[in-house]
This record gives sequence, structure tokens and C-alpha cells, in this order.
Amino acid sequence: MDLVIRDARVIDGTGGPSYRADVGIEDGRIAAIRREGEPRPSGARVLDAAGLALSPGFIDMHAHSDLALLRDPEHTAKAAQGVTLEVIGQDGLSYAPVDDATLAQVRQAITGWNGDGSDIDFDWRTVGEYLDRLDRGIAVNAAYLIPQGTVRMYAVGWDDRPATDAELARMKRLVAESMEQGAVGMSSGLTYTPGMYAADSELTELCRVVAGYDGYYCPHHRSYGAGALQAYEEMVTLTRDAGCALHLAHATMNFGVNKGRAPELLTLLDEALDAGADISLDTYPYTPGCTTLVAMLPSWASEGGPDAILERLRDEATAERIRHHMEVIGADGCHGVPIEWDTIEISGVAAPGLADHVGRTVADSAARADEAPWTTARRLLIEDRLGSTILQHVGHEENVRQIMRHRVHTGGSDGILQGAKPHPRAYGTFPQYLGRYARELGVLTLEECVAHLTARPAARLRLPDRGLIREGYRADLVLFDPDTVAAGSTFEAPRTLPVGIPHVLIDGRFVIEDGRRTNVLAGRSVRRTG
Repeated sequence: MDLVIRDARVIDGTGGPSYRADVGIEDGRIAAIRREGEPRPSGARVLDAAGLALSPGFIDMHAHSDLALLRDPEHTAKAAQGVTLEVIGQDGLSYAPVDDATLAQVRQAITGWNGDGSDIDFDWRTVGEYLDRLDRGIAVNAAYLIPQGTVRMYAVGWDDRPATDAELARMKRLVAESMEQGAVGMSSGLTYTPGMYAADSELTELCRVVAGYDGYYCPHHRSYGAGALQAYEEMVTLTRDAGCALHLAHATMNFGVNKGRAPELLTLLDEALDAGADISLDTYPYTPGCTTLVAMLPSWASEGGPDAILERLRDEATAERIRHHMEVIGADGCHGVPIEWDTIEISGVAAPGLADHVGRTVADSAARADEAPWTTARRLLIEDRLGSTILQHVGHEENVRQIMRHRVHTGGSDGILQGAKPHPRAYGTFPQYLGRYARELGVLTLEECVAHLTARPAARLRLPDRGLIREGYRADLVLFDPDTVAAGSTFEAPRTLPVGIPHVLIDGRFVIEDGRRTNVLAGRSVRRTG
């Protein structure tokens, strides 16, 4: 064997009891599993794993590392957590498929998620070309979802109107070509423009294309606040009609109107599952959300794209309309709930001169300037050219815990790596599950927790050789200390690395060894099979 991991507590991803074993690795795959009492394998290298748990590598079902994987070869934020595969292209907005004009627009639209990309050579336009770019070598593996908002931007533009027959046909061709090039499914951001302008009939047609390739649909649906249950039901109905598998992105119930209502969501999902639907979901183990400040605006204010948004914000009468919609009516960008500025914390800015706002709520910054919160928010949006990111403190702990227990639950960080003070989930999601929610709170057993983070997402992605510790499977593995594993990241120090995860391997190669990042770039694109 190339490597033998000796005397590990094997948590194999099935959710069943752990067991003590030696695990041998050869040519990047698990070649031998020998339990206590069986002949021990020998290897060129032997790693003593006494006191450590060995699990499959964690799969981040909702990641925003689309440019970070190219910008930061170390990508320690994810590798140090034990993540060996990320699913990117989320929330309906990413960088392929595009033409030159669409690429420029999407770069500006999601500067807050990924930076403006000025340090990236965008030498791709199609999904296949982007995946080829990843195959030059990245820190962890990556699978890609076709971003429906980008596809609509490409084929229709930023207009709030139904697609023509010709435009719909073009979108369906783009989705089919992207699936053929290796995408695993399609995402939407139905509170983000321009994807939110698509009617259910349009989304259904695109999902039928995805279903034809055995992919899945991953919507950030139309509301996580007022009307959240109706928004979930809409997605269940839509994918049932399309015959498409459904994976609900960062599934939660937020804002005051949804406190304690997780059981209603779970009942809805259980009824659909029992009727034969193919549904899964992911969550992050924290209560605040994270997005961009511009995402809070009503959709009509975003029609036409970033330049049109800025023009409206500069016009006094239109800006007052926007304020009234956000503060009194409840904008669709803020999930139909009137915005509460004391829940909106600025986590990052693109313009260095605005850094003093980071770590403060909009209400706090406004009080310091002796002005109304909307005045502060409007100025931030204009001066930062829509690049500001926020934490939105609107979640409920009891909802988080109940949803993570569900039979189709998986883990996703939804981690935005930009900004001076990003959400700690970007650096802490997976050790937070293992340490806080499994060991400390007992919401899940350790074995159940590992299954949620490994085998379940691998099954959703239709991966035949990942997600379990089995002979012949890829040696994407994590060694962690069950007694000490914990997230180091906090809201005060969000870029702190976790503790208790000394070793991470991808294809049998150490990307984290003795708690330190190696120079190994073992990651590649993981493409749709079949």
C-alpha cells in the first residue's frame, strides 16, 4: 500500500456504528479495510490514527468558491474543514455559460460574493471550458450547477418579462449543452435578479431539460420569510411537474413570521417524499444569513442590471419609492418582510474608504452619522457600486436544529469568502456540525452527522465512488479528533481555522497534514456521469 491509516475509528458514512480498523490506500483509492483481528495491511507509510476518527471527505453542497478556487490555490478555508468537494454555481448566478457582455454584467452583479474578478483570467465562456480550467489543479474538488439567472441574462437580458419562444429555446439549448459538458444540475436565485423574473412555466421547461440528464434543480426559492411555506410548495410542485429531482438550497425558515414553524416545512417535505418525490436539502449550522446589500432591494428597482440600479438610487424620487417599498411594504428582495435595519450587519465592502461600516449594523452606522438608516444604506450602495455584503440576523435556533435532523438533510456552508468580516460559516460549517451540534448538543449522533455530510450529498450528486469508506472508493478522507473538533471561526474572528482536524486527503494525497496546508493541488472538476 502507498499509505496505511492504522487503528482509526472508522465512521464510514452509512450512519451505522463506527468500528476500529486499518485502512490501506493505493493509487488514490481505498484498497483495504481490515477490522480488529484481521491481518493488518503493510504500507510504504503508516499513519498512527489512534484516538482519531476516519470519515469520508465532507461535501459542501452550497459553496460560493467559483473564483476563490482559482484565486487562492491553498483554499485553506475549506480544506482545513475537511471539505474535499464543493458544489458551486449556486443561487442562479455564476460565470458560465456567458458571452462577453454577460460576463461583464455578472461580474459586477456578484462582486460582493466573489470580488470583481480583476485578478482572474476569464479564459472560458462555456461550462465545459470553466471545468477544464478547474482541471488544471485546485485545492479541493468541485461540481458545477448551471446558474439559471446567468442563462436568462445571456438569452433575455435584465427585463422583467416572459421569455419569447425563441429565447426559451435558446435557454433550453444552453442548459442542455452545459449538462452535456458536465454540470450536475441547475441552480436558481429567485430573490435575485434577473433569475427571479422567470415564471414557473419557464423554470419547469428548463427543469425538464435538466431531468433528461438525470440532474437536479437547486433553487434559492422566492421567499424565506413571508410566504416561505408557499415558496417551498411552489418548488415541490414545479419539479414534480417537470419530473426533476429537487435539492432545496440553505433550507430554513427565517424572520419573526416563521419562528417555530420548521415542523410545517418538514411535514410538507415528508408528504412529498412519501408520494415518491426525489427531494433533498442543505443547511448551515448558524442562525444569521449572508448575502449582498443590493439583494434587499425590490425586484423592480433591479430591472435593467447594475447600472440601472445605480441610476435609480441616485434619483431622489425613485430612491424614496425604494425606501417605502423596503421599510413599509416589504420588498421581494427581503422576502416580503419590511426590513429591520438593526438586523442588517455590513460584513464587507469593495471600496476601502467604506471599511468603517464593516462589523456594524446599518442602524448603528446611521446613528453614528445622525441620519436615517435608508440614507446610510443608499449611500453605501452607491459609493460601493453595489459591492457591499451583509449578515442578516433573522434566523431561529429551534428551526435550525429541527431541519438538520431531517432524513434528507445535507450540509452546506453557503460561505462567502469576500469581505473583511465574512460569515463564520465560510470557515467553520463542518467542524461546527461535528463539535457543537453532534458532540455538545447531541442533535445528531456523530455517525448520523457524518452521513449527512458525506454519503447523502454523494448520493444526490450521483457519485458512484465517493461519500463512503469502501474498498475501491476514492481516498477522499478526513481524520479528526471527536473529542476536540470545533469551529475556530466566530463572528468576531471569522477567518480563524478549526481545531481537531489534523489530516485531510484527496485521492490519497495529503492536502492537510498535521494541521497544516500542504502544497498539493489534488482537486479537479467532478462532472456529471452517464
